[in-house]
Amino acid sequence: MSAPHGKTASPFRQPKAVWAVAFACVISFMGIGLVDPILPALADSLHATPSQVSLLFSSYLIVTAVAMLFVGWFSSRFGAKRTLVIGLAVIVVFAALAGCTGSIDGIVGFRAGWGLGNALFIATSLAVIVASASGGFTGAIILYETALGLGIAVGPLLGGELGAVSWRGPFFGVAVLMAVALVATLVLVPSLPKPKRPTSPLAPLRALRHRGLLTMGIMALLYNWGFFTMLGYAPYPMKLSAHELGLVFTGWGLLVAAFSVFFAPRLQARYGTAPVLYANLLGLGIVMAVIAAGVSTPTVVIVAVIVSGAFIGINNTLTTQAVMLVSPVERPVASSAYGFLRFIGGGLAPYVAGKLADATDLSVPFYLGAATFLLAIPVLASGHGLLRRAEAHTGDGEPVAPALTPVGAPAAAGTRPVVVAVGAHDGAAAVVDAAARIARDTGSPLEVVHVEETAVVEEQAVDTESDERARATVTAHLDRLAAQGVAASGQILTGVGDHAAAGRALARHAAGVGARAVAVGRSPRGPLAQFADGSFTAALTRAAECTVVLVDADSAPRKLTEDTLSELRDSVV
Repeated sequence: MSAPHGKTASPFRQPKAVWAVAFACVISFMGIGLVDPILPALADSLHATPSQVSLLFSSYLIVTAVAMLFVGWFSSRFGAKRTLVIGLAVIVVFAALAGCTGSIDGIVGFRAGWGLGNALFIATSLAVIVASASGGFTGAIILYETALGLGIAVGPLLGGELGAVSWRGPFFGVAVLMAVALVATLVLVPSLPKPKRPTSPLAPLRALRHRGLLTMGIMALLYNWGFFTMLGYAPYPMKLSAHELGLVFTGWGLLVAAFSVFFAPRLQARYGTAPVLYANLLGLGIVMAVIAAGVSTPTVVIVAVIVSGAFIGINNTLTTQAVMLVSPVERPVASSAYGFLRFIGGGLAPYVAGKLADATDLSVPFYLGAATFLLAIPVLASGHGLLRRAEAHTGDGEPVAPALTPVGAPAAAGTRPVVVAVGAHDGAAAVVDAAARIARDTGSPLEVVHVEETAVVEEQAVDTESDERARATVTAHLDRLAAQGVAASGQILTGVGDHAAAGRALARHAAGVGARAVAVGRSPRGPLAQFADGSFTAALTRAAECTVVLVDADSAPRKLTEDTLSELRDSVV
């Protein structure tokens, strides 16, 4: 929300520890599409059927699913760094063993071990990056999303290039790169404090008793069934070389990354979570049916798979958002429970698809995948009310939609405050001081709203700062203002991943307290992100009943309107 002296802080100016984990994230996300280009080559070289090769996905994902139930407990007992290091080491060992074996059964077994390491790694990587990042969590999330996009896009390309040499190449490539990441993590990442209260190993299963979480989890299971059917079986009817398959799935991965990071949040802000998911699941069902109907025409399959990347990118982001919105339990526990159901669906799908293909023909698994996408729509609809109430913040349980918590003495009744919204950034104090000058000039009290968000990326959700740290930050602002003779009160605004929802929540609060104006600073995410549709600032400006101003330590406050949002966004294009 703010940056010092109006300058945009680069998200890539991070400690070496963050870069070490980000590099490991790139390699980990490569694993999503790394093996796709070599599936036909594996079948030919090892004299295996497609259904036997599909077990590469099943063993990997089912072990990941079961492990997701326990990684939260493991991390809370042994610490995030140790969990991360063990996960990386397990991946290195089992990826290398998969490359050394000479049978399909051996690869399937070693991929299961790889799945265990993957679960340990993905459960802690985002939290470690956020905890180790400098200048607030925003830069850390941008870096993580960049690693996600790069890994998904580059994985198939690397798999195709290495697979063109030998089917063993991708496995050895992952082992070497993850070994580098392991050494960097051991050397550069500091030990991180353990949670005050260990997580129960049964907590994720208990969490599934909540109807909202279970509903969204079943919807994710059905979605992943269709997704991994396509990922595991689409390479065969394309009839391409490993290199050519790598290029196809790189195009697919680029769309997944772009629509996950850039387009999904904007669609969500404009239309809402549930409507976008309904349309998206319908689109996926149609694309999968096209693959099934055109399974004997490689061009049809190739185009449909690449196009599906757009729908998959949107769905991956918004499904996790929906889970976090309706879940009444702690975010890491909800992530584990959701990950369990999600990966179970992904793990069972290739196995069932293989059996169906052997018993019938190759189109049947794709028709079943289309049916699971469509079946996910009524499952999601059964929880529509829960999701709608959560987005409107009228649901039961722990509030996960944007909520305000007061800090310090309340403002005097009957006054019209100036409200300033700031995040956990280095320039927050400068923004608060600039807003304090407006409050002095208008004879108004100041209300400091510290915006605290839960970061949601793919299946992971992590609190960007503890409640104690957020409260201490607001208290420090209030103490500094009191020393300057400025009457001020404080609030903490919590939200889950949706910047626009937090902006609208602040606008409602400002109207409720009769605010004279709302001040925001420049964001370290940059003007393109800050002033885009779906951003916190854009949503606040459009929803606020009072004046919204952009404050800067080096220039006069600037009133924000629809026109100035466009000007500020276009000024850097």
